[in-house]
Amino acid sequence: MAKKRNGRQEAIKWIVRNKAIRTQRDLVEELRAEGFTCTQATASRDIADMGLRKLPEGIYVLAEDLHLQRMVSEFVTGVECANNLVVIHTQPGTAPGVAAAVDAADLTEVMGSVAGNDTVLAIGRNNSSAVMMCDLMNKLRATTR
Repeated sequence: MAKKRNGRQEAIKWIVRNKAIRTQRDLVEELRAEGFTCTQATASRDIADMGLRKLPEGIYVLAEDLHLQRMVSEFVTGVECANNLVVIHTQPGTAPGVAAAVDAADLTEVMGSVAGNDTVLAIGRNNSSAVMMCDLMNKLRATTR
């Protein structure tokens, strides 16, 4: 049973980072699409166990992504992908803080980041990882706009 729960919670982590999940029902539907059979009560327990939080905009985020979300929504001005590289443009002087938030979020897609004054270079494990990172950054940017 723990193995099923761990696999389901890893799927939840991926779903929440890559899609705008607003309700437990949405989460159950996404889990079913990923091949997991669960009830809304199970999803509710997973949400509590994992410490998911709902932003004022109504979407779920992982607790460890809250700091990243705040930094991205407040300081990031643009995001671009180039192969496995993600270029994150920030307001002047804020790149080191954004890079630290990216690193602290422990995103599996990101190998590391380097910050200048107003630009962060995040290195993805591969091209698809970089695209996932760009999508996440843009999702987090859009939460307050």
